[in-house]
Amino acid sequence: MTSDQPSPNSTPEQPDARSAVPMDGQPAPDQRETTPVANGASDAPQLREITVRRAPKFVPFMALGAIVGFLAAFVVAYTGPADPTLTRESVLGFFTVAFALPGLLLAALLALVFDRRSIKRTERARAERTYDDDAA
Repeated sequence: MTSDQPSPNSTPEQPDARSAVPMDGQPAPDQRETTPVANGASDAPQLREITVRRAPKFVPFMALGAIVGFLAAFVVAYTGPADPTLTRESVLGFFTVAFALPGLLLAALLALVFDRRSIKRTERARAERTYDDDAA
């Protein structure tokens, strides 16, 4: 074989560093690609269209629902009439399970409703990618 290209089974002596990306995932400043804009400037940053929406976080909603259920159980257990066969703490435990689980489920349902509503209110925006050369 007299061609200058190595065979597919041979390994090169030095790896091709042209397509290597540094450990931080950002290319070196001299390897960054830019897309030219209509006026011909070649150093313009890349612009991308993104979707922006405000979505609720489910865990805080569910935790708040469970806390509200516990507070309702606390009020019911300690304001109701006293039962000589049960302690107030056992009544509180029963009502905590009875009120906290439905409170958690209702809060999760409310978060789902807010999430679906936020999908309808999505906005489109243009984002410009920036590089932080000082980041370590």
